Amino acid sequence: MPDEVAFVGGPVATMDAARSFTDAVLVRDGRIAAVGEEAVRERLRPATEVVQLRGRLLLPGFHDAHVHPVYGGMLRLRCDLSQATDGADCLRIISEHLTAHPDSPWLLGGGWDMAQFPGGTPTRRALDSVTGDRPAYLVNRDHHGAWVNSVALRLAGIDRATPDPPDGRIERDPAGRPDGTLHEGATRLVEHVLPEAGSQQYLDALVEGQRHLHERGVTSWHDAIIGRYLGYDDLLATYLTADDRGLLTGKVRGALWWDRDRGSEQVPELVERRKRGRGRRFRAEAVKIMQDGVCENATAALRLPYLGHGGRGLSFVSPEALAEAVPLLTAEGFQLHFHAVGDRAVRDALDAVSGGPWGLRHQVAHLQVVHPGDVPRFRELGVAATIQPRWAVNDAAMVELNAPKLGHTRTSWQYPFRSLRAAGAVLAAGSDWPVSEADPMLGAHVAVTRCEPGSDDPLGPEEALELTDALAAYTAGSAWVNHVEQDTGTIEVGKAADLVVLDADPFSLPPGEIASCGVDLTVVDGEPVHQR
Repeated sequence: MPDEVAFVGGPVATMDAARSFTDAVLVRDGRIAAVGEEAVRERLRPATEVVQLRGRLLLPGFHDAHVHPVYGGMLRLRCDLSQATDGADCLRIISEHLTAHPDSPWLLGGGWDMAQFPGGTPTRRALDSVTGDRPAYLVNRDHHGAWVNSVALRLAGIDRATPDPPDGRIERDPAGRPDGTLHEGATRLVEHVLPEAGSQQYLDALVEGQRHLHERGVTSWHDAIIGRYLGYDDLLATYLTADDRGLLTGKVRGALWWDRDRGSEQVPELVERRKRGRGRRFRAEAVKIMQDGVCENATAALRLPYLGHGGRGLSFVSPEALAEAVPLLTAEGFQLHFHAVGDRAVRDALDAVSGGPWGLRHQVAHLQVVHPGDVPRFRELGVAATIQPRWAVNDAAMVELNAPKLGHTRTSWQYPFRSLRAAGAVLAAGSDWPVSEADPMLGAHVAVTRCEPGSDDPLGPEEALELTDALAAYTAGSAWVNHVEQDTGTIEVGKAADLVVLDADPFSLPPGEIASCGVDLTVVDGEPVHQR
């Protein structure tokens, strides 16, 4: 792209504090030089390239506040089940992948959906029918479990006598034998026999994941796990290598993984990792604490028991351990990034940061079940609500796995986006890709309609957001959470030219068509990173 480009003919959504709209933007040397038709016209030069928007919306580049692009890229390089329609289709894709890769010693990949299998638990016998003697390890779509075959179980030494770990569960057949689905911490029982991917494969996965995000208008993101997890290696070296080699075209913040098997003795190590993790386009300034699991497999931490199931889910870090660790982390200036799906996990996270130093911009992500009494605490404590709008729908997982376990009242508490916004919470939005699709416009569609595209059955329509608020969560809100709002996240003079041009104006479309908007151009610091 030339050193100077003018985008004219509007519309332009600046996402500034007033959420104002304008009609033109001038980019010079990678920065925003002028905003508005009159100011841009005054500064035009003969060599200025002029881009006619012709009704396409220009807005700040999207910031994905919670995503795993290396995992997503790795999935695309392995056996990708994310497009499977049901369990039989998973087996078809697996069979085709094995035929295409006859020399691979393991079947690795994932993306299967729990709702595609009875009870959310695929069996080793089904996997054995297509894998034969080749060991298989396939993570599920939400990255809280894995599907393994009999060979993998045998290699890992998992049998009838193997106890469930404290932070997970082994699904078993009626005879008590491991049946092929490993939940949460039980996946770690297989990690010691998984093949190492190698640094180049991780680098390739990051580049592929980055390309996928740029195609969807994402210019910045927060990688929510920098550490060993679910069979993946620590990604710190991958990001630093990509940054050093000039391969990292997005702007990235990372969350260092809190090892729940250890305690506060790891704080000095995290301080050292943060120091190492300060590159040019990548900085790891936060700590990720995974507080619970997910509702689908009854591991999300609830205040009251699941219906028909008994237990209240898992708290991976006890309130007592949080009370010890959080003050030590905040004293070191760490921002905390909590995974909290159930209402008990949300409350534990808020309690843990209550009374701590102000201004670190802690965030609680996912927020599926939130007790109404905790909604105003986000603003009171200065904690951001990091939402994954794509999940707030009546899909098969919700109807068949979640709602029956939660009951009517807790189902009505799910994903309270509007309530959080009305209570003054800062909303940041992310995809959690590859858990769900990376497209921010699909997320905005669901945030506004509370429906999947093509559906007219909303989940809690009273919690729908206005489109402006949804897009602000993907831009200004996420930039604020990552402490980069002075440089990006809005279109204002002096800020970085991190921009996205959609192929339409979603504000002119019916709400049910928001997801149809694609991305024509993605720009970081004035340089195109995707152009259609």
